[in-house]
Amino acid sequence: MRFSVLGSGSRGNSVYIESGSSVILIDSGFSGKQTETRLKQIDRDLEQVEAIFVTHEHYDHIGGVGVLSRRCRLPVFANTPTFSAGEKKLGKLHKRIETEVGETITFGDFQIRSFSISHDAAEPVGYVISNGEVSLGYCTDIGKVTTLVRRHLTGCNGLVLEFNHDLEMLKNGPYPIQLQQRVKSSHGHLANNDAAVFLNELLHNDMKHVILAHLSETNNDPQLALLEAQTKIPTESSSRLHVASQHQPTGLLHL
Repeated sequence: MRFSVLGSGSRGNSVYIESGSSVILIDSGFSGKQTETRLKQIDRDLEQVEAIFVTHEHYDHIGGVGVLSRRCRLPVFANTPTFSAGEKKLGKLHKRIETEVGETITFGDFQIRSFSISHDAAEPVGYVISNGEVSLGYCTDIGKVTTLVRRHLTGCNGLVLEFNHDLEMLKNGPYPIQLQQRVKSSHGHLANNDAAVFLNELLHNDMKHVILAHLSETNNDPQLALLEAQTKIPTESSSRLHVASQHQPTGLLHL
C-alpha cells in the first residue's frame, strides 16, 4: 500500500491511497484543478482515482468532492447524516453510496472500515484502510480520544493523526474566547500534547509512517508539533514522523 496526504489543514484536506490496481481518496477539500496538480506532484493521475470516501461534511473536506465525482464519474461513500448535512455543498454526484458507521466496505483491493469520532459535524468518522496485509489509520478533526478510536487505530502500520494546535499559541493568539473554547472542546480539535500522548500509546515496531496532520496555521507550528511528538515517543522512532502541509503533498509513502 502507498499513500500521500495531498494537503491537510483548514483550507483543504485529501489523502491518496493505492494498493494493487485500486486507488481511492479520503476526502477531497481542494478544487478539481488543485487535486490534479497535487497528484501530478506525486507522479499520479486523477484518472486513476476510483472512489472518494468522506469523513464529514465540513467544506475543507468536501469542497472538491462533487466536481470530482461528476468529472471523473466517481462513486462517493459516506453515511446518511453526512450526505444530508453536506447536500448543498456536494451538489449532484455521479453515484452516492450510503454506508453505516462501523461497516466494513470492500472496494477493489481495500477493506475500508469507518468508526465514530467526536467532532462538531453530523456524524463524523475516521477510517482504517486495509489491503489484507497492512493497514492505514486516518483520524483528524477529533476533539477527544475515546476507547473506540483507540481500539480501531491500534495495530495500524501507518497513521494520519491530527495535531491541530499548541495550547499556548491558541491561548495567546487572535481567536476570541468562544472560538478558543470550541477548538479545545471534546467536539473540537486535538492539541499537540494530547495527540503526542495518544501516538505513544499506538506506536509499535511495525508502524512505519506517522503523519502529523490538520495543523492550524494560526495556532500551531510544524516544528512545535514535531517536537511535541518527538518528546513523547522513543528517540529511535522519530524518523517515522512526517508533518503534513496545507500547501503541498507529502511524498508517496510505502507500507
